[in-house]
Amino acid sequence: MKINFNEEIAGALHFERPIVALESTVISHGLPHPRNLDTAVRLEKVVREGGAIPATIAMFDGEIYAGLSFEQIKFLATDKDIRKLSRRDMAIAVARKLNGATTVSTTTLIAHEAGFNVFATGGIGGVHRGYSADVSADLPELARTPIIVVCSGAKAILDLPATREWLETNGVAVLGWKCDRMPAFYSATSELDVDERVDSAEEVSRIADARRELGLNSALLVTVPVPTEFDMDTAEVESLIDAALSAADTQGITGKKLTPFLLNELSQKSGGKTLAANVALLENNARVGAEIAAALNF
Repeated sequence: MKINFNEEIAGALHFERPIVALESTVISHGLPHPRNLDTAVRLEKVVREGGAIPATIAMFDGEIYAGLSFEQIKFLATDKDIRKLSRRDMAIAVARKLNGATTVSTTTLIAHEAGFNVFATGGIGGVHRGYSADVSADLPELARTPIIVVCSGAKAILDLPATREWLETNGVAVLGWKCDRMPAFYSATSELDVDERVDSAEEVSRIADARRELGLNSALLVTVPVPTEFDMDTAEVESLIDAALSAADTQGITGKKLTPFLLNELSQKSGGKTLAANVALLENNARVGAEIAAALNF
């Protein structure tokens, strides 16, 4: 797989400096403008403040880039024709020379191929509500790619118990960052247990070392609660989601358009609380990702 690195990322790989991969779908499809641009720039700053090098990943004219310029990030944040790229879309994007933003699945794949050990994001995809056969491509990618993914659990609009069960069945270890229960994205906790609590980056590093020595090829999912001041009540979130799903059904919103629609509905109906929580957890996860990347022993 050919990946274009900027000079900073190439140097970081050569000198084995800590790198944190960042996805780009959150820029093009996850957040409204100009919040998306501001957040993307802020995430890179947070990673740097944590002692690591940020590597935002995307595709331009059919080529993969890891480590973007401000102009490239701005393009992702403002252009209306950016394609949302899952694994199945990558060959199409290369052949047709498309511009695309990488989802969790494609960022996971590309980051591992690039030699990065840590990827920080907001929430992973999962099993969709009401249709258990609809499983995000993020999950099988996590099951076959040995990388550390820092997130706040799966997106709250999904079936969280079914997603947790899928991860267990397919051998993806779920670690709780200073918590005993898996976060529920906008909410700091849920009724779902993690496989192991970790209270430091060094603990994550030791588990990652052991995984490598055992030859296991699945990801380590480090789940981080949303910061306390942005923690939303689970019942309130569920009520908002039910209303958003009903609106989507009424308007016939499906497929790739569904998630952006639901996120926008949640933000509007919550008075911006879900958007604020989303941005806060993204920044916090980038901070934790940088801490873990700096602590790794390999």
